[in-house]
Amino acid sequence: MKNRRNFIKEIGAAGLALGSPVMAQAAIPYKGRHIKETVKVGLIGCNSMGWADLNSFLKNSGTECIGLCDVDENVLNKRAAEIESKFGNKPKTFTKHQNLLEMDGLQAVFIGTPDHWHCIQMIDACKAGKDVYVEKPIANSIYEANLMVAAAKKYKNVVQVGQWQRSDPHWISALDYLESGVLGRIRQVKAWADVNYGRGFDVVPDGPTPEGVDYNRWLGPAPERNFNKNRFHGTFRYFWDYAGGLMTDWGVHMIDMVLAGMKVTDPVSVTAIGGKLAFPENAAETPDTLTTVYDFGHFSFIWEQFMAMGTSPYFDDQGLPGVAFIGTKGILAINRNEWKIIPLEEDGQYLTPTMPTRKSRGNGLDKHTENFLEAIKTRKLPNCTIEMGRNAALVAHLGNIAYRTGEKIFWNKETQMASSAGANQLLKPTYRAPWEIPKV
Repeated sequence: MKNRRNFIKEIGAAGLALGSPVMAQAAIPYKGRHIKETVKVGLIGCNSMGWADLNSFLKNSGTECIGLCDVDENVLNKRAAEIESKFGNKPKTFTKHQNLLEMDGLQAVFIGTPDHWHCIQMIDACKAGKDVYVEKPIANSIYEANLMVAAAKKYKNVVQVGQWQRSDPHWISALDYLESGVLGRIRQVKAWADVNYGRGFDVVPDGPTPEGVDYNRWLGPAPERNFNKNRFHGTFRYFWDYAGGLMTDWGVHMIDMVLAGMKVTDPVSVTAIGGKLAFPENAAETPDTLTTVYDFGHFSFIWEQFMAMGTSPYFDDQGLPGVAFIGTKGILAINRNEWKIIPLEEDGQYLTPTMPTRKSRGNGLDKHTENFLEAIKTRKLPNCTIEMGRNAALVAHLGNIAYRTGEKIFWNKETQMASSAGANQLLKPTYRAPWEIPKV
């Protein structure tokens, strides 16, 4: 077993290998071609957001899906038939992503698999010379996220992260208003996911693997376990082996907007309190109730999550996550439906102008996949770079690490290391043989 010094040296090297893990990707001299012909893509992970991403992309002219990959042949065959029915071409199907990446004519891939697979598949795609759209969070650990940044830089691929609010005019306009400075000094930011789902996630016994599912490959680098339907498909995200609960699901989207609005990356420290306080007997490992407090030096950031709560601070929407920037003159509150200004008062006067609530009128996901297509063709940077994905994943994972260790975590931006051995042990995953952490 490695001693602590060697372990910390190895972990830190993953971050330092990037040069600076938070440098803007604009420094990368992309090489490539100006593409005028049809852009041919494939999808790895054909359920949920992967399927939504692909369909959004295919709304654009000059695009074609030629390959699908999934470990569940039931899903795979269904999606292939849907593509053929809707677009007239039948994509080839694969159960191993490596075989998809060998397809002639394939130019880009969408990755919509569970979080624990993202690092392997994204880096394999980069090595194969493919451009990549990878779902958030980009990885299930900070170490893997830093490796993915290094891979994008080394192989000079276009990589768009699925934090699509970066392309949504609704969010862009709200952050533009924030940047104008009319709210005064921002002293605190709050973000939340007080969702209205999460009840009834009962413990169920292990059972037989469904016919047509390669469960060993679904597990991939994660620990070997018997099949349990609670760990499969959408609810995988409530188990530490594969994901990080609400914090790395909704949290990454909201955290990304906090980082964009405040123009920051790494926090100085984080503390967390919470647990399985509402549903202690259900099947989830991740907390149903969690509050994390981050110190960014010139402002504090508070994240809160409540499963099966269905409320929304500052808004009437039931259970829709959002962000609030709290300034010395007013508050900017945003969610996916609207944004508004709440002026503060002094001596009977508002400190910032009042204005009507602004409603969202577009489709941010469609804008985001359109931007990915543009980046493929022009070789320009996409709206959500791999660094932006890394930064949001970092903050989310540090919140979970603080919760899991019960410690106040101090974070060293330069070394990419935490202040305690317990925290550092959670920075890097252990892969199940024969899977190995990618080398970049």
